[in-house]
Amino acid sequence: MMNTTVGNLLDEITSRYPDNEALVYHDRGLRYTYREFHEVVSQAAKGFLKLGLQRGENVAIWATNYPEWVITQFATGKIGSVLVTVNTSYRVHELEYLLRQSDSTTLILMEEFKGTSYIEMLYDLIPELRDCAPGQLESARLPYLKNVIFLGDTKYPGMYNWSDIMEAGLDVSDAELIERQATTEPDDVINMQYTSGTTGFPKGVMLTHNNLINNSHNVVSCTNLTPNDRMCIPVPFFHCFGCSMGTLGAVSVGATMVPVVAYNPLEVLQTVAAERCTVLYGVPTMFIGELNHPDFDKYDLTSLRSGIMAGSPCPIEVMKAVVEKMGMREVTIAYGQTESSPVITQTRTTCSIEHRVSTVGYALPNVEVRIVEPGTTNEVPRGVQGELVTRGYHVMKGYYKNPSATAAAIDPEGWLHTGDLATMDEDGYVKITGRLKDMIIRGGENIYPREVEEFLYAHPAVLDVQVVGVPDERMGEEAAAFVILKEGAALTVEELRAYCDGKIARFKIPRYFEFVEQFPMTASGKIQKFKLREQAVEKLNLA
Repeated sequence: MMNTTVGNLLDEITSRYPDNEALVYHDRGLRYTYREFHEVVSQAAKGFLKLGLQRGENVAIWATNYPEWVITQFATGKIGSVLVTVNTSYRVHELEYLLRQSDSTTLILMEEFKGTSYIEMLYDLIPELRDCAPGQLESARLPYLKNVIFLGDTKYPGMYNWSDIMEAGLDVSDAELIERQATTEPDDVINMQYTSGTTGFPKGVMLTHNNLINNSHNVVSCTNLTPNDRMCIPVPFFHCFGCSMGTLGAVSVGATMVPVVAYNPLEVLQTVAAERCTVLYGVPTMFIGELNHPDFDKYDLTSLRSGIMAGSPCPIEVMKAVVEKMGMREVTIAYGQTESSPVITQTRTTCSIEHRVSTVGYALPNVEVRIVEPGTTNEVPRGVQGELVTRGYHVMKGYYKNPSATAAAIDPEGWLHTGDLATMDEDGYVKITGRLKDMIIRGGENIYPREVEEFLYAHPAVLDVQVVGVPDERMGEEAAAFVILKEGAALTVEELRAYCDGKIARFKIPRYFEFVEQFPMTASGKIQKFKLREQAVEKLNLA
């Protein structure tokens, strides 16, 4: 177990591997060694000090995987400010909620994302910004917010440019930065991430230096990451997968970060091939996109050996294709949630292929895992389904300004109740079988969507599938399956229902099948089943 801060970790790794490449953006031709990366991080940290940012002050960042994002992550780590990550798919209402609930004093943002202007949204939310000097914002709706920093060269009223922050850092001495860094403590909150809001209002998960550093280091240890590895990171930084398992994990061993600014399957293939990446991260939908890209065979991916697949359950056939077609024979599966920094269990490179395709591995070092009767801490026998709970260094400090939600998630004995259904075998391997809230109860019979999804996914014409519960007057609930077909494939509802008949219990066969082009997702790649449920209810007139 390490007991250190993000700033101290970067200092130590830089002293050990000064000439290793730290950060590479293939599409931008940007390359920093650890020595150069440390310099630019320190310059940004001094700029933040000049801005007046204090230890414990909340700094929100609303951008895709820009270089400045990584720099800000480590710069705020050095000065003890809290980095508040903002989902890139947020709109005005969600942004206002986050900025107000988090008490953020500073917002760093890019210009636009997928054709939507962040600048226009911000002026809509804060009209006072048009008429104030940078750093002098007085907003009626957001009284804490003072500073807005734009990642670009355009001069916008009321905003600093990133270059202004870097220039301001010239007025601050190294000694002042060292003095501030010395005040930071390993158990200070350093990062706040808002749960993706697949249910209810997002909650600010408070994570400490020790939470994130130890979890990220344990995670990359499971992939045998070394200073010689090059990690392609197409998953978004605003999620733990990107900024804990990704950037922080790479830095924890002196490896090279090779981010993709915004996920695009072709850019991932190009980046891996051009930069000879050895490790690739992604959620299953990302790997599906890469494997099914028409130009997949044009790119040399032979440098790949390992990586992590996480974020949502992985169809077995996708896992096999990643191993066989992408050469990621040491790929690992990780499972967790933001509240656990994020990883709880993970497979190892030495695990059998069976374990790597059918389980989420076993507990990380210094992490306790139990399967219990839902709503209790009574452990169930091995092989019996229950709720997964976990305890250890990785459990969040709590939800920001939400003690009741914190108490509901973490019991008095320190166990975090995940809300996930799972089984554990005699060797400690865990299988995730569903969500407590996802479970469909049809006429008293329990249907676990994951089981039905795996079965339907095995159909040769099916690319991806999601099963949700919808209301039914007679049975209480029925299953509805949303199916994406492979390119060029043809399939009817009758054929799919016939495929199920006799192979799975009749009560498990979805009553409704819908063919769709895509699933609604959060920007972190999590499928929003509640939206699928809403679509089904509306289309089928089940309200």
